[in-house]
Amino acid sequence: MSTLNPKLSISQQRTICSRLGSVKLKLLYKASVHGFTGAAFHQQCDNSAPTVSVGYNASGYVFGGYTRQPFCQSGAYVNDDQAFLFTFSGAKLCTFATSNAAYAVKMISNSGPYFGEALSLVNQSQPIVYSKPGGYYNFTAGEMHGNDLNLTDCEVYQVEETTELEKPWRTVIWESKKRNELMESIKAYKPTTSSVSQARVLLVGPVGAGKSSFFNSINSVFRGHVTNQAISGSSTTSLTTQFRSFTVKAGREGKPLPIILCDTMGLEESKAAGLDIDDISSILKGHLPDYYQFNPSAPLLSEAQCYRKSPGLKDKIHCVVYVIDACKISIMPQNLEEKLDASRRKVNLMGIPQLVLLTKIDEACPLVKEDLRKVYKSSYIKDLMQEVSTRLGMPLSCVVPVKNYSEEFELDMNCDILLLSAITQMLRSVDNYFDELSDRLSCVETKD
Repeated sequence: MSTLNPKLSISQQRTICSRLGSVKLKLLYKASVHGFTGAAFHQQCDNSAPTVSVGYNASGYVFGGYTRQPFCQSGAYVNDDQAFLFTFSGAKLCTFATSNAAYAVKMISNSGPYFGEALSLVNQSQPIVYSKPGGYYNFTAGEMHGNDLNLTDCEVYQVEETTELEKPWRTVIWESKKRNELMESIKAYKPTTSSVSQARVLLVGPVGAGKSSFFNSINSVFRGHVTNQAISGSSTTSLTTQFRSFTVKAGREGKPLPIILCDTMGLEESKAAGLDIDDISSILKGHLPDYYQFNPSAPLLSEAQCYRKSPGLKDKIHCVVYVIDACKISIMPQNLEEKLDASRRKVNLMGIPQLVLLTKIDEACPLVKEDLRKVYKSSYIKDLMQEVSTRLGMPLSCVVPVKNYSEEFELDMNCDILLLSAITQMLRSVDNYFDELSDRLSCVETKD
């Protein structure tokens, strides 16, 4: 069975969820995977509620319906005064309420979702739409689906509430005093090894996860306003094409902070695209120079002129951070997960501490979008953190949620506290690296 990757975009999911309240969508049925039959639909969706059913056609229309009632095969109509049909007009969601709640949904065994006598997806176990405007739902065929009744896919999502835990499972002090304490602690940090003045932290992750945006966000916190020094944005391929070592300054003309964030080309699903795994080894060992132009089809060879042959401890990576988009954990392609696993193995062999930075938590959970301080009270975010912990093989204590600055003009105290807490965890991991290095050197000296 193929992986169930939602066709409904993240922004479309958010738009629908905003109509329904503090909820998230879980994909139950995908016709292109399970089959365009009533039997396949009922096998995956019966007794599930509430649900959002979505149809797609070759004309680019995205349309469907919502019902609170669980699907079954009784052949009867069911009452639902909350049921509605919808279609997307660009980014706008147009909805059509039922005119007779008693006939809102019909339970047909050989069809997919069937809304009254108005709209049916996977009708008569065929990849087609049954459409009859008026009656129990008043819409126009042109507006709903452009009169294209051939389905390219059909999906059914279960609507799940994002519950709020009674108590936060991690303690965070959401006060400006705490924000200032974190900033001062980071400014005052010094590596325990005298030959190193700045900790080097490598950011690794899929395209679009927010590596460059994280540096921009940290830079913004210490500049006092939102900045965009590192190239970031939305793209299907990596916007970062060079190896960059970014130093954060304490203010516009302030001193450099004792941490360097190293940005890399994004990991991509294809073997011949994105960051090459062998280049990661060169970065960890300090062989790659700043501004090195990545070549996805070939790693940097030791014979190359720009290859740093004798890097010092200050050039090496002291902590690796995997940047993961919270909205895409459940649909991470297997090839991408394998690349992350290969990277993890290389880092483990070198004894370098690792963390996971979980980004876009506000986009993943309506509860957190409403109030960032509820990040550790959101059962959904906790589940996501546990899932990424399991999939990457790392302790939950090594997973840190953040929200990067992306659309804001001004700073937000709660956002800053999460970002600064993440940097604090990175510096603690760097301390672990140098402590382990010191222990190993002591063992060697003892043996001698």
